[in-house]
Parts: sequence; structure tokens; C-alpha cells
Amino acid sequence: MSTSYRLNRLFAPDGKCFDVAVDHGFFGERAFLDGIENIARVVKILVEADPDAIQLSIGNARYLQSIPGKRKPALVLRTDIANVYGKELPASLYSDMIAEPVEQALRLDAACVVANLFMLPNQPDVWAQCVRNITLLKPECEMMGMPLMIEPLVMQHNLKSGGYMVDGDLDKILPVVRQAVELGADVIKADPTDNVEDYHRVVEIAGDVPILVRGGGRVSDEEILKRTAALMQQGAKGIVYGRNVIQHESPARMTRALMAIVHEGATPEAALDMLKA
Repeated sequence: MSTSYRLNRLFAPDGKCFDVAVDHGFFGERAFLDGIENIARVVKILVEADPDAIQLSIGNARYLQSIPGKRKPALVLRTDIANVYGKELPASLYSDMIAEPVEQALRLDAACVVANLFMLPNQPDVWAQCVRNITLLKPECEMMGMPLMIEPLVMQHNLKSGGYMVDGDLDKILPVVRQAVELGADVIKADPTDNVEDYHRVVEIAGDVPILVRGGGRVSDEEILKRTAALMQQGAKGIVYGRNVIQHESPARMTRALMAIVHEGATPEAALDMLKA
């Protein structure tokens, strides 16, 4: 069964996508809840701002999918849960898949499922769990025509950053992005590089698999808009941003400003004017 039908719901006709991630509560970290305490309200605001997709967990997907009408963002369903983000790590780390992920995604009418591929310093067992999750998920996705988004995450050491943070080292990002391709990703959600001008190499290593760039931690409006425009110019097919949208004072205006960059090629300056209007 072809995955292209659901990918047509995820990506706009121009082949681009802005997916707003609101699945942070899945990971059990208090800091991740800022801005999404009232999930029903957040989803309503985002739906009205009209991004291409909203990324949610199995428990919260109903807030999107119960909204009547034909015009609403596509659902990207988070299928795995991990405990690797805290400032103080537990004795045992894991990344586990929910039960029957593709069947649950079909029941929720998702356009795509997403799973992590963690590359954490000195934690090969977590990486192995992710690989196992993906290798079990892929044939189910193929059988049911469900697109698989893989999220390769290269993290800095927890002791260095006080909680695993993105490592933008190009030489670390390239192999794990390529591994995601070779594991069968239909879409890849990848880290930005420290030097944005290098990002065409991440796009190149992924071949014909579209790259959506993750946003990471909260930064200033000027920085996120400038970075987004530069990444799109480097060949990214879109973005998956969470905290830079949902923790903004106006998630709706930020969504519209980023949509203008992704789909209309707006400059950072024009997008900032939209944000301040």
C-alpha cells in the first residue's frame, strides 16, 4: 500500500511542511509543559493558525481529530516514549514503543507516525532500543501505507548541558541522518547544524527523503526566523517546531510568520513584521 496518499495530507502542494510539535508532555519533564498546560486551548489556537500538521501523542490526538470539518492540520502521531531529557538522569534509560503503533495511528486517522533515533554520549543501549523500535515499526508502516518519520537526535553529554541538548556537530549529524534513511524513513526530522550554511550536506546525505528541521530549545524571535529562512534556502523541506511556537506569547502569530517563510519564501524581516503586527 502506498504511503504517498497520506504524505499528500502531510505536505502542502508545494512539497513543504510545517509540523507544530505538541507532544512534549509524553516525556514526563516539568519544563516541557510550559505553554501547553491547557492542551485543548493550545490545539484550538494552532488549528486556527493553520499549520500543515500538528504532532501529538495517543492521549491528546483527540483534541485535534474531534474538531469537525474538512480543513484542519494533519495529525503526526508520536509512537515512542523516552526518559532521556532530564537534568538528573534516572539509573536506567529507555526509549520504548507504544503498543500496536500503526493500528492506533490508523484509528486516529494520522497522516504519519514519528519515532526517535537517539545518539546519546556513552548510551549505546538507548540507540539499540531505538533501532529495534524502528525495525519493528517499518514493516507495519509499509503494510498499512503509513509514512514513517524518523527523528535522529544527536545530543550533548548530560553533564555538559544540564539535560541533553542538541549537538549541532555536522560530522555527528550526517551518519545518524543517513542511518535513518537506511532504516526506511519516509520523512526525517533532523537537528540543525551549528553552521546553518552546512545544512545542504544534511539534505544531500538524505537523498530523496525530505528533511524537516527540528527547532530545539526556545530562542529569540529574530534568531528562529533567521535560522528558518536560512535552512529553507539550504534545501530543507520544512520544519518541526514546538517550544518556539507553543511557548511564544502569541503561538498563532508565530505559526503564521513561520508558514510565510516555509511556503512563501518570506524574508526573516518580513516575517518579523508579521509577528509584530
